[in-house]
Formats: sequence, C-alpha cells, structure tokens
Amino acid sequence: MRPPIVLLTGFEAFGGESVNPSWRVAQALHGRTLGEAQVHAVQLPCVFGRALDELDAALRATSPVLVLALGQAAGRAELSLERVAINVDDARIPDNAGRQPIDEPVLPGGAAAHFSTLPIKAIVAALRAAGIPAAVSQSAGTFVCNHVFYGLQQRLAGSGVRSGFMHLPLLPEQALERPDMPSLPLETMVSGTRIVIETALAFGACDLRLGGGSVA
Repeated sequence: MRPPIVLLTGFEAFGGESVNPSWRVAQALHGRTLGEAQVHAVQLPCVFGRALDELDAALRATSPVLVLALGQAAGRAELSLERVAINVDDARIPDNAGRQPIDEPVLPGGAAAHFSTLPIKAIVAALRAAGIPAAVSQSAGTFVCNHVFYGLQQRLAGSGVRSGFMHLPLLPEQALERPDMPSLPLETMVSGTRIVIETALAFGACDLRLGGGSVA
C-alpha cells in the first residue's frame, strides 16, 4: 500500500532567468517522507494554459492528499503564503511560449476568486518560530503563478484535498548582479517548505487566529 502523496509543484525558469527557486526546492524534496506522506515533485511550464494541463495530469497521476504549488517572486524577502487567487490573467511580460493575455479570465464564468485551503496563519507562525522569514500575502499577482493557483483551487474545490500556493524569493545566485533584490539560500527555502508541508498535514483544515492582514 503506497503512502499518501503530497504533490509539490515548481516552475521552470522564466523572464530571462537560468533557474527558478521553486523548482530547485521541489526537486530537493522529491521522494522525501514527511510524516506518513511522501512528496512527489512536478515541474510546470511557465505558460498560460499549458501549466494547468500539466497540473491536471499530475493530479490524476498522484491522487494527492495535499497540494502545494511554489513560484518565484523577485523582490520578496520572505516565504509568502498566498491567501487568495483571482480570476484574472494580466501578463506584464510574455510567458515562455510568447503568450501575453491582458485582462482575461483564468476561467470564463468562474468565481471571482478562490481562497487557499491551507492553514496559512499556522504555517507562518511555524516558519517564524524556526527563524525563517515568512508572511501572509494578499496577492499572488496576475501572471502564471496566480493562473496556476486559481486553477488549482478551482479544481479541488469541495474535494477535501487541501491546497495552496507559496511564493519564494530569489536565490543568492540570481541576486548577484541585482544587489537591491533580497534573496534566501536554497537550504533555507527547502527547510521552510518542509515545515510548510508538515504543518499543513498536522493542522488539517484548522488554522490559528492570528493577525496577518495588511493596512494598505
């Protein structure tokens, strides 16, 4: 009997980068056993539409009990647990296939937004207790990360499978020529993602009631 599966997704590099921290982290955790579950990592293309096709294939192949999607967010200094995905594709730059949707819905006629079903406040508290910078984020953007986050939440709504999205800072190697950009070591992000998964598995559908909002 196989162990329960945690599906962990990361993206290929995009926007002129040679690496993507989300895939590096997912690769590092692939095959790991956390609690009673085993992590299965899948790389998604940074392409509107095709990323959701690959996500669908991974969901069918793994039948996971938990899904955590990861993405890169240059300029952020902490692990960002996303609260909400919105039904908008609005690309500032083309994706890796040259597509650049402007003000288009992820799903025509779909709900305006879907919320994470992960215990994001408990996760942030666990990360901070471990000395890893973390925060709740109120926006996953409108590029392929939000596209995947919205599609993931829409697909799993009502299924009982909990899921969500976390943005990661750049790796130090990516920030070498951009000293204004914050970064975190790969080992820190791998350890943090492990804590995210373990906390999500332990807390189930419950969450802590802690302040994590923003004023602006």
